[in-house]
Amino acid sequence: MAMYIDPDQCTACDDCRPICPTKAISKGKVFFTIDASKCTECEGENDTPMCVNVCPSGCISPA
Repeated sequence: MAMYIDPDQCTACDDCRPICPTKAISKGKVFFTIDASKCTECEGENDTPMCVNVCPSGCISPA
């Protein structure tokens, strides 16, 4: 399963993109998105998805 960024809550702060180990997060026109085919939920990298840990708006959740 992959993580999902709620576009209604994303503030486009860019805290999540640099820490993504699979480079699954990219900037869209207004907010960030997660490529489900690349997202591993940080399995093998961290106990929890790192993007969730750094997101100040709490907009990232399992898809």
